[in-house]
Amino acid sequence: MDPALTKKSLERYVLLVILFSVFCEISSSVTHYSIPEEMKEGSVVANLATDLGLDVKTLTKRKMRLDIITNKKYLDVNKETGELYIVEKIDREHICYKRSSCYLKLEVTLENPLRIFNIELEVLDMNDNAPQFRRDAIHLDISEATPKGERFSLSNAVDQDVGTNSLKTYHLSESEYFNIEVQTGRDGSKFADLILKKTLDRERQGLHNLILTAVDGGTPARSGTVSIVVHVLDTNDNAPAFDKAAYNIPVMENSPIGSVIIHLNATDLDEGSNSDISYSYSLYTSEKTQETFNLNPTTGEITVKGMLNYEDFRIYDMEVIATDKGANSLSGQCTIKLLVEDMNDNHPEISIKSFQSPVSENIELDTVIAVVSVSDKDSGDNGQVDLHIPENMPFKLRESSDNYYELVVSEPLDREKVPEYEITFTVTDRGSPPLSDNETMTLELLDVNDNVPQFSQSFYTIRVMENNAPGSLLSSLTAFDPDLHENQYLVYFIIEKEIANTSMSMLFSINPENGNFYALKTFDYEIEKEFLFHIEARDSGSPPLSSNVTVHIIIVDQNDNAPVIVSPWRAHGSVVEEKIPRSTDKGSLVAKVIALDTDSVHNSRITYQFLQVTDASLFSLDQYNGEIRTMRMFSYKDSRHHRLVVVAKENGEPALSATVTIKLLTVETDVKAYSDMTEMPLEYDIFSDINLYLVIGLASVSFLLLITILVTIVLKCQKSKPSKTAPPSRNSVISERNSTIADSTLVSNDAYWYSLFLAETRKGKLVVRQPVPKGSRYIVSSIPRGTGLSETSDSAASTLQESTTSSNSSK
Repeated sequence: MDPALTKKSLERYVLLVILFSVFCEISSSVTHYSIPEEMKEGSVVANLATDLGLDVKTLTKRKMRLDIITNKKYLDVNKETGELYIVEKIDREHICYKRSSCYLKLEVTLENPLRIFNIELEVLDMNDNAPQFRRDAIHLDISEATPKGERFSLSNAVDQDVGTNSLKTYHLSESEYFNIEVQTGRDGSKFADLILKKTLDRERQGLHNLILTAVDGGTPARSGTVSIVVHVLDTNDNAPAFDKAAYNIPVMENSPIGSVIIHLNATDLDEGSNSDISYSYSLYTSEKTQETFNLNPTTGEITVKGMLNYEDFRIYDMEVIATDKGANSLSGQCTIKLLVEDMNDNHPEISIKSFQSPVSENIELDTVIAVVSVSDKDSGDNGQVDLHIPENMPFKLRESSDNYYELVVSEPLDREKVPEYEITFTVTDRGSPPLSDNETMTLELLDVNDNVPQFSQSFYTIRVMENNAPGSLLSSLTAFDPDLHENQYLVYFIIEKEIANTSMSMLFSINPENGNFYALKTFDYEIEKEFLFHIEARDSGSPPLSSNVTVHIIIVDQNDNAPVIVSPWRAHGSVVEEKIPRSTDKGSLVAKVIALDTDSVHNSRITYQFLQVTDASLFSLDQYNGEIRTMRMFSYKDSRHHRLVVVAKENGEPALSATVTIKLLTVETDVKAYSDMTEMPLEYDIFSDINLYLVIGLASVSFLLLITILVTIVLKCQKSKPSKTAPPSRNSVISERNSTIADSTLVSNDAYWYSLFLAETRKGKLVVRQPVPKGSRYIVSSIPRGTGLSETSDSAASTLQESTTSSNSSK
């Protein structure tokens, strides 16, 4: 092996290692490989799994894939072994024409978790192409007057290889008159100038045949030849000359076809046909340049012929030859460098490398949702791009590397407010005017159980009519949960609570699926008036969430209790017998009917009216307090017996009632002494269905009235004159235990009678009934207003007498 070549190769690989180390310091995600071109299909380049530190067993599961940027797929990855291998032969001259370095950029993408590895594969050149001339023969016409040292441009050879394998030099066959000088262009290309080293003599030799050989620098070297035919012409000793030897002309890309670039002007000092000039491209001018620009051979005007694209070609080099039309034409040449200026004619591009959807709504902040790359083929500000997403979104863009961005979560997500997002990635360059492109992706959110069930009300009041049917539907207590699926499936139940040793679940029931609320028993307003408890709604999420609501059940009264006559007291049956003096004045209280109703206020309002009366002109009945009074004095024509039927009717719907029959007997006898008065044993009954509170209230009022009456009696007795004997009372009222007349009688659970008083205004008579203990007997006396109390020893002047005997003796 050639030592020089070995040294150069070693230097190349050392440089490659140094560059690789530098790149590793900059970005640990770029891996470099080098391979020669024309490798056979199936050849292994490297083991990516080993080099990238990946587990071979997970490559398939992680969906490993290889992307080759802007090229066809020449390579692929074996997911079983992790080896990078050749799929199709790589022709370096095809993919990297005339470029000194040739790289294929690869991307290896793995998911779960997402990782992207950048790989640069350098394709090394092989000497597989020999130099070639564009023509088989080069014909030159040279005047014999041409001075020695004159140079003639020759068609250069083209070698598609690069580097040391490219065209290195030219060799000219041995000649007495000519030799060559090898030139190097700005782009590194080699071309040869034919130099006249001795003046020509057409008479001695009018034609010169030369062989030009182009040799490359490969090992082994390859070569190509062309024939040079030199025709010696007669004298034309002045060649055309340009104003400048070199021109640098800027031209804007996308210039319209036909646009004038420059108007060349060459002059020839000769006259006649020797001064007529024609313009043409030299053989040095590439075919690409000749296809893009048109040169007018007569005027020297250069115009745009093809489309100019800064991204394809930025510099066009051309050489223009001005040739006169003399018998021995002479030519002059100039070089022109056309610099294409960039304009913003390429839209930026977006590539979505990865996009994760759907995601959970409780995803953590700064989690990467997508990876996006952007690019623009323009240069300068025209190639600088900015990527952004719409505002007011809970996401932000974070630049991860050159032209790569990550979309991350910047704010908490809530599926109940926004179930999905339409995210539009917009990339805009900085050109004038700016160009842009966009790509829209839809991000769906998955539900989590983060919402508690909500009732439509915080407090429910349900009215239930008493005597309801067991199992009747009372209401529907439903809650709403904005979550989805099992997180919104609700279960309802009653929070246990005991009232009077009775569990709420024994009184009420709720359907756990739909919240329908039922009564399990029949309610009685007179026993149970209301209930207060809680209903809970619980979702089926994990963990479950719940909320409760207060339920107030109000039992509504029905008119299901008839009035009860409590006064006059009826010992046997419903007939009450009373006696009344015939001398009773007009307006005197005969009797008072009292009825009680245990229903609610509206249903317990009672009115009284006569159902039957012997003489409607003799008695009146107050419909509100039940007092029966005389409407006139009794006459001797009136019957002694009167029958009054009183009905007590409530205000309910339908109205219920109770009746009492009072038989009145008018008598002529006056009450003379206590011995004449009838003493009846006190009998009582306990009405257990009377409301205790009403009894206590009425008893308190009765007691206060009784005290007031006693005080009034004492005061009047002090003002009256003393009397030894009490005159017979003409207006005495004789009352027996079974005939309560003109008063209101209640029975309490303590077995005491509390009676209202009857004050007769006629002739100052006052009759009072005292409270009597159990087992006692009472006497009702008539007390004249003018009777004094000082002589209390007389039986007629006694205010009240009470004889108490034991219940055993009364029996």
